[in-house]
Amino acid sequence: MTASNHLIGAWKLISFQVATEDGDERHDVYDDPRGLLIISERRFTALLTAGDRAHDADRAALFDRLMAYSGLYRVEADKIIVTVDIAWHPSWLGTEQTRFYKLDGDKLSIISSPTQHPKFPDKLVRGIVAWQRD
Repeated sequence: MTASNHLIGAWKLISFQVATEDGDERHDVYDDPRGLLIISERRFTALLTAGDRAHDADRAALFDRLMAYSGLYRVEADKIIVTVDIAWHPSWLGTEQTRFYKLDGDKLSIISSPTQHPKFPDKLVRGIVAWQRD
């Protein structure tokens, strides 16, 4: 079984944090984060949201508490590289999103390369996401 076969399945979000590139700052992106990651043989789909999203919030507030993207992916050593063809934010469309992963039993850790994230436009940050096999 290849490394990518070990990744195939559904994963439930445990935590979602960001750290500045230099590592000096690290914090939760959302209070009570919720999310699902589905990895098939060819496609990587991630949906992350704040669990405390209010039903009566305006659209901008709802958008700010959501992150979603999908695309075909490939695995290279300890990297998952997703060619994004669907995204909650148009700046990610057509990009390659590189993630470093570590699989430990039913736990999957994914860390992004330093990137400009739409939620943190003035800093290079790494996303640090922990998942549990669902």
